[in-house]
Amino acid sequence: MEGDAAGDAGGGGGGGGDRSSFVIGIIENRAKEVGVAAFDLRSASLHLSQYIETSCSYHNTKTLLHFYDPMVIIVPPNKTAADGMVGVSELVGKHYPANKKMTMARGCFDDTKGAVMVKNLSARDPSALGLDTYCKQYYLCLAAASATVKWYARATHCDNTRPTTEKGLFITNHSLSVTFNGSFDHMNIDSTSVQTLEIIDPLHTELWGTSNKKKSLFQMLKTTKTTGGARLLRANLLQPLKDIQTINTRLDCLDELMSNEELFFGLTQGLRKFPKESDKVLCHFCFKSKKVTAEVLKPANGRRSQMLISDIIVLKTALDAIPFFSKVLKGAKSFLLRNVYQTVCENPKYASMRKRIGDVIDEDVVHSRAPFVACTQQCFAIKAGIDGLLDVARRSFCDTSEAIHNLANKYREEYNMPNLKIPYNNRQGFYFIIPQRDITDRLPNKFIQVVRHGKNVHCSSFELASLNVRNKSAAAECFLRTELCLEGLVDEIREDIGMLTVLAEVLCLLDMIVNSFAHTISTKPVDRYTRPEFTDDGPMAINAGRHPILETVHTDFVPNNIFLSEASNMVLVMGPNMSGKSTYLQQICLIVILAQIGCYVPAQFASLRVVDRIFTRIGNGDNVENNSSTRLSLIVVDELGRATSSSDGLAIAWSCCEYLLSVNAYTVFATHMEGLSELATMYPNVKILHFEVDLRNDRLDFKFRLKDGVRRVPHYGLLLARVAGLPASVVDTAAGITSRITEQETTRMNANCEEFRSLQMAYQVAHRLSCLKYSNQGEDYIRDALRNLKESYTAGRLTRER
Repeated sequence: MEGDAAGDAGGGGGGGGDRSSFVIGIIENRAKEVGVAAFDLRSASLHLSQYIETSCSYHNTKTLLHFYDPMVIIVPPNKTAADGMVGVSELVGKHYPANKKMTMARGCFDDTKGAVMVKNLSARDPSALGLDTYCKQYYLCLAAASATVKWYARATHCDNTRPTTEKGLFITNHSLSVTFNGSFDHMNIDSTSVQTLEIIDPLHTELWGTSNKKKSLFQMLKTTKTTGGARLLRANLLQPLKDIQTINTRLDCLDELMSNEELFFGLTQGLRKFPKESDKVLCHFCFKSKKVTAEVLKPANGRRSQMLISDIIVLKTALDAIPFFSKVLKGAKSFLLRNVYQTVCENPKYASMRKRIGDVIDEDVVHSRAPFVACTQQCFAIKAGIDGLLDVARRSFCDTSEAIHNLANKYREEYNMPNLKIPYNNRQGFYFIIPQRDITDRLPNKFIQVVRHGKNVHCSSFELASLNVRNKSAAAECFLRTELCLEGLVDEIREDIGMLTVLAEVLCLLDMIVNSFAHTISTKPVDRYTRPEFTDDGPMAINAGRHPILETVHTDFVPNNIFLSEASNMVLVMGPNMSGKSTYLQQICLIVILAQIGCYVPAQFASLRVVDRIFTRIGNGDNVENNSSTRLSLIVVDELGRATSSSDGLAIAWSCCEYLLSVNAYTVFATHMEGLSELATMYPNVKILHFEVDLRNDRLDFKFRLKDGVRRVPHYGLLLARVAGLPASVVDTAAGITSRITEQETTRMNANCEEFRSLQMAYQVAHRLSCLKYSNQGEDYIRDALRNLKESYTAGRLTRER
């Protein structure tokens, strides 16, 4: 739909309370290469990754495992890692419970068999997949895929994302969505950063100063209507896109939705017509069991028959929704929506499959989530007259159902219980609910299995239990006879299984874009969210950016700017505690993540370069990885060195800043150590900002507004000491000491300014040229700006606030 991004629908297990459905195989070699195969049993997708593990702590592997949240991890028995590396088997054993770790013989990790298997199972053409190239380049992940699929074929089948042993199951050829990720094709966010940035879960649910519950970014955006859409949203937040073309394709689609209300509301209505679990059900047909035989027709397998019938009904409901969907999308102009229209709405195979299902399935059968209604629909799914034994079982089912309701009427009259109800669930069948106010003395002895639930009593009777057994037996017979009738239809459906995989991906993608992105933007005031721009290697410029989560609970949230470029790639943010530094750092990262999943951002303007990794040090949790950052990384650091002595803390923070300057990554460094401001006098690519704070009546008045340069709050520590009740003589002595230290620092900084003045001016020129390079202004404006820059440089006026 949007390049390879359409294949992302299976990513990110365990999102939003949904049980993980990933089985992962991992293997490594002595060259520090790791191959990973992630098999999603829910979406019938296989994600292959191979990368260099850059740290002895397996930073990349742990990030990937956190992303997938697997239910099973398959590893070889022996260590195959390089010297100094613990090995993936020991890593998994250390961080995951024993029941999640599965060990398979080294021979099961066969890359040759893996390549053949992937070629046979992939829904895409092998030439389009580029398999010939990947066989040589990514042999480790193919070996992992071989072991993963072999484990599935031997032991498990996905039933509501829970593995259950069922021999004889196999995967239909040309049914899986296979993606090769190679090294990381998405932004890498480590698990510590996911926590500190509150991407999936909030660190604290209570929001200070309000009665509101604080949400994470995922919880704020989770207005999707399908489980698959929520899982895709989670996957994108954990691994945002890096491909600018794919990002812009999503943004173009959002532009059209925001400017065309009829299309937006039409798609919203159209997506509601698809059952919530459509993506999971459509992919169930990728997993094929052995033929229906006498062994299969045992009562114990009735549940499987019922699930198959339910899947057919969901498929029928989904296919019935396509004509309305087609009508809504017919006039769409964006590439993504036009591609969906051409791929799904104009594909005659969907109409053909819908007609073939209509030949067997009754037209009035619809998908239902109510247990007894669903059971009845499944019993009567097949048209009457196709199978005589099925018609007999249906009559028995109807007779026992009617007898149960007659029994309820009898008890209402006999025991004067007009409010007696007869609900149904899949585990118990029918049971009675009697309000306690209807029980005058005690419940008659006829009622058994009595359990109190609040103001009601749940119970049964011997007569009801007997009818329940007969009713369930008749329903099971209906299910088994129906499965026999559906055998030919299911085989025909599996012949075109690839189109169902595509439909599932389309529904997940549109659910995320329409019901999450577009819905979130539409609920905000006009122009509160804007489309971000992307450049290949330009500056990061965000004007009037806001925190996407906190602005929803604070109506007076103060927006702030950020500008980073190659000529000014480090920003030091200064200010006392509680001035807003941590919120500002988190805000920058969340805006970048929103932009790179293809969503509008809370700002007046945003121009970004693609970020390949986000590193954070916010709060007390450190995550230090050697040689992990790159020039395209975004690094945010909050109050580094505060947990040690002042001199050591300043030394550590200074040293880290100098190292990060050498990496050339975009860095935002928040601190209340005013001594770090001296960096700006020595390094022209360091910019100083501060959060505005006023002193009123011996109290700090936080403005939460970012300003240029250093702004020293006059001895606020001494002020707090005086308010706390320290003797005046002690505070006065401390003030004198502080004054002498400040005077020494000022003298040193002035000397540095003079020493590095020429270098500062050169960097200022480079900084302004970089801004003009990516400017959208006309030629006349740029020509005048260049002339003014030349004059300012010649006159020595290129200075900045420190």
